[in-house]
Amino acid sequence: MMMPVLIALHLLAAVVWVGGMFFAYLCLRPVAATQLELSQRLPLWSETFQLFFVWVWVAVILLIVTGHSMIAQLGGMASVGLHVHLMLASGYLMIGLFMHVFFVPYKRLKRTTAEHNWPEASRHLNQIRRIVAINLILGILIIAIAAAGRYGF
Repeated sequence: MMMPVLIALHLLAAVVWVGGMFFAYLCLRPVAATQLELSQRLPLWSETFQLFFVWVWVAVILLIVTGHSMIAQLGGMASVGLHVHLMLASGYLMIGLFMHVFFVPYKRLKRTTAEHNWPEASRHLNQIRRIVAINLILGILIIAIAAAGRYGF
């Protein structure tokens, strides 16, 4: 009875995180880059990340708790398929990359944006952009592994 709740929460957390990155990277970023000056674009990103990262932290916690709970209910790591091992390893890589973004370039982006140091803030935003691109690719791959893995991965 608990497994359907765990799966639903796990999937919702993944949708929030990966979907948010997809929207930010492929929809908001190109428009903001062509429509807004740095003095407008950088505060937009700083404040958008401030809101989005709250949801990413919630998603990360849910993904860890629900993922490990499902593995435990299935009998532990020795009882799950290769696809679960790949999802777990890739998921922790994504979490590590997110934590780096949050604690390093994002903190610097907030500070330099508040100081109106647009060239430096732009540099930090570019670092975030590159890492988000990697995490987006990883997230999409994990979704593909999750969808196909139980059928013989």
